[in-house]
Amino acid sequence: MCKVLVIIPCFNEEENIKKVINNIQLNSILNNSITSDFFIECLVINDCSTDSTLKVCQENGYNYLNLPVNLGIGGSVQSGYLYALEHGYDIAIQHDGDGQHDPFYFKDVINPIITGQADIVIGSRFLLPKGFQSTKLRRFGISIISKLIYLCTKIKVHDVTSGYRAVNRKYIELFSSRYDQDYPEPEAIVNALLNKAKIKEVPVVMHERKSGKSSISSLRSFYYMIKVSLTIILYRILFVRKD
Repeated sequence: MCKVLVIIPCFNEEENIKKVINNIQLNSILNNSITSDFFIECLVINDCSTDSTLKVCQENGYNYLNLPVNLGIGGSVQSGYLYALEHGYDIAIQHDGDGQHDPFYFKDVINPIITGQADIVIGSRFLLPKGFQSTKLRRFGISIISKLIYLCTKIKVHDVTSGYRAVNRKYIELFSSRYDQDYPEPEAIVNALLNKAKIKEVPVVMHERKSGKSSISSLRSFYYMIKVSLTIILYRILFVRKD
């Protein structure tokens, strides 16, 4: 049986995390194609939340890591990968704690890994004209970063900022040793591609956040695009020198 860890990074998600876990558990019960072949366990990463996220996890008996300091999204996810590596999981799924990701698509992000089609599978909101598509400003920034990744790697990835992704054991190990701390999703793609990863996108429908607040404002979106673009270029330069 394949062991799958669902990594759920959380910062101040007291209003969302219970619904997220319930949806994952309900999906696992209803979807026999998953429960018959996989053992799925959730791990909530409480990134030093200042609300009652930790209390919700404790009261409901969730499996969780409570970080003593705020590490940001990159540090939270890397903590999950370290846990997956140390506990022998075959596949790790990143799943946001804000309710935007739908566990209905677990089988779609897992199956290409099981069949050997991919090392990493990204759930892309842009392959279907449905669900929450993000703002126009963010979509513009995503398209720029996508083009830059293609220039650096010759691989086209549409939804480069999607945090909904699954990885196999090899890339659990890679990401547990190195995972960018600030806006890590595009950098992780480049890191994986430069290390010969097979990446596949599958269509998913995402939902808009119902409560809480996103960490990326309009001003930070501009900073995000500049910072990520420079990081990708630096990755490419350093990798060429390494070769």
